[in-house]
Amino acid sequence: MPVSLDNLLVVGISSRALFDLEAEEAIFRNEGLEAYRRHQLDNENEILKLGAGFALVRALLKLNVLVHNQRFVEVVIMSRNSTETSMRIFNSIRHYDLDITRAVLSGGAPLAPYLHAFNVSLFLSLHEDDVQAAIDSGVAAARLYQKPDNALAELGQIRIAFDGDAVIFSDESERIYQTQGIEAFENHERENALKPLPEGPFARLLKALSYIQNNVKSADGRSAPIRTALVTARSSPAHERVIRTLRAWDVAIDETFFMGGVAKSDVLAAFKPHIFFDDQPGHCERAAPLVQTGIVPLKKPGQVNSQER
Repeated sequence: MPVSLDNLLVVGISSRALFDLEAEEAIFRNEGLEAYRRHQLDNENEILKLGAGFALVRALLKLNVLVHNQRFVEVVIMSRNSTETSMRIFNSIRHYDLDITRAVLSGGAPLAPYLHAFNVSLFLSLHEDDVQAAIDSGVAAARLYQKPDNALAELGQIRIAFDGDAVIFSDESERIYQTQGIEAFENHERENALKPLPEGPFARLLKALSYIQNNVKSADGRSAPIRTALVTARSSPAHERVIRTLRAWDVAIDETFFMGGVAKSDVLAAFKPHIFFDDQPGHCERAAPLVQTGIVPLKKPGQVNSQER
């Protein structure tokens, strides 16, 4: 019987997001493919330093040891490396004792076509084109900023923070705000307060995390191993629709911050997430020096999710 990934939280992460490959990226861009190939082969046994997504991946994989003989998370390395140049990546995975056994090595081809083949719930990369293609295909995805100085600090819980509109929820209300202004946005939210917001690209991920929260306890048997936060620019009266939507989804967010236009960075620094997801460059740029941040691109107009076909 084939192994099924259907009931797992599957994280696809590029090798450059898991490990620090910025020097190698510079060689590829400045000197070309053959110089990159030669460098990787010559340095095959040199262990790579930790990248922007490493702390989150290491923390998520720890969920698999909380319940005997049950896995909750699968991580798939998704790289444009060729098979020939990939050994350094696998050697580094083994060195850091990461429970990662699956990989996509596309030899320079786009990665997005393989996301659904591995049932990927979240895709993390430093390549903008791959992240945009993932979002356009209906997969939660973010382009990671370079890690802040404290990104690799050990935390007792997995902590993940989300923006609301265009991340957890669709960008329907955000578009009204951007095109018609705050008054039209607030009127729209009042009129639709009892109508759940449509799902955004990260709704499926949030629901998967909520399921794990409800079914797994930490080693001390008391606290949940995952803590989530919603950090949204919304404020009253636009709060009601958010609360009612989460109720309709049967999802409990541990901490919620209705910022009302106040900068999010100080709240995020206090919450200390492994990662924060937002669609607005301004919010991301202010947060990135303080917490690991991933920017979520908007889906391009006219793109159809594979689930919608």
